Amino acid sequence: MDFIKQPMAIESRSMEIIAPYLSSLNLNDEELKIYSRIIHATGDVEYASIIKIHPFAISSTKSVIQRGGNIFTDVEMVRTGINKRNLKKFGGEVFCRISDDKVKIIAEKEKITRSMAAMRDFGKDLDGAIVAIGNAPTALFEVLRLVREEKIFPAVIIGVPVGFVGAADSKAKLAAQNEIPFITVNGTKGGSSIAVAIVNAILYLLDNSRS
Repeated sequence: MDFIKQPMAIESRSMEIIAPYLSSLNLNDEELKIYSRIIHATGDVEYASIIKIHPFAISSTKSVIQRGGNIFTDVEMVRTGINKRNLKKFGGEVFCRISDDKVKIIAEKEKITRSMAAMRDFGKDLDGAIVAIGNAPTALFEVLRLVREEKIFPAVIIGVPVGFVGAADSKAKLAAQNEIPFITVNGTKGGSSIAVAIVNAILYLLDNSRS
């Protein structure tokens, strides 16, 4: 059986296959890169119709990265998948506290999820930073509460939690607010791989050396 074996050739061919599904969406080059990376990561062209990118989300994310800002995530899968080497070139780091003892204590005391407790524990550190949520709707609900009630303002929220309980509602709330630029997807679809794909796509816009 003959098949493509070279990584770059596989990626190029994948993008060729994806391109027709995006041709009618009137996307700019940066949006096209993010849409393509999401679809490439999932193998699901239906994402083309459910991705939502706030007009200032990409520029805000790039600005945070370029000034050495940090990324705060809900789960280790997101933290692990982000290209930390490229991020470090600009001076930033990725943080996840879901396994911290302090967060476990907060979660037990407050009777909330650990991902929710982790966002609460980040608190003011989220001001001006990138928040990337790929798994837990409760984490996204908590970040939106921090914005609303505690006046903590991330520079951008990449909110793509997945699932049948709370995911669609949390993303709808994110898309309905007008204080924080965001990238999200409608409905129950989502996941850590999508959050990672979005962040890495924007990192690649800033540095395409693949180092």
